Amino acid sequence: MGFKSGNLEQEIKALDEMICELKKLPGIGEKTATRLAYFILRQPENFALGLSKAIKNAREKLHSCNQCCTFTEEAICDICNNPERSDDILCVVEEPSDVMAFEKSRQFNGKYHVLHGSLSPLDGIDEGKLKIRELQNRIKQGLVKEVVLATNPTVEGDTTALYIARLIKYNDIKVSRIAHGIPVGSEIEYLDGATLGKALQNRVSL
Repeated sequence: MGFKSGNLEQEIKALDEMICELKKLPGIGEKTATRLAYFILRQPENFALGLSKAIKNAREKLHSCNQCCTFTEEAICDICNNPERSDDILCVVEEPSDVMAFEKSRQFNGKYHVLHGSLSPLDGIDEGKLKIRELQNRIKQGLVKEVVLATNPTVEGDTTALYIARLIKYNDIKVSRIAHGIPVGSEIEYLDGATLGKALQNRVSL
């Protein structure tokens, strides 16, 4: 069975706490959080238990890949471990979800590096909170010949791309930025494969 009525004051407090936590998810406002909360409460108990178990398992089993910093259950993710992927070219993205989006385009056969965010001083996110040092360490190994900066076409994404470009140019490698055929203000994970493939093909040097 789903949610059962009891003490009204306790129910409202518990509901408010649930909505407050759901609002912390990206893109979730008050109305959506409220709708999700009531949906979960209407479901059988095993739905909520299954959801909480899945979240717990993901938190326990997933960690950053030792090379590209995406999420994986192994020390090294499948893409980094794939000998058929080129080590010459590295695609730098903001989030692990962006890797999956590019993979759907089937236009890229190199490897990735996930920053886990973008520079945003107003939000307290500086270079120390991103995986930029790890990127520099990979480049210093001498295998990478080109870095494709595929951060989101937003103010923060462009700022991050320019910062990284200036930081790694001294390594004598080609630095390029994905073409701005991608709508400005959009996020990579929500774009279709054809659009992403075209953006990769039309990347430009910085």
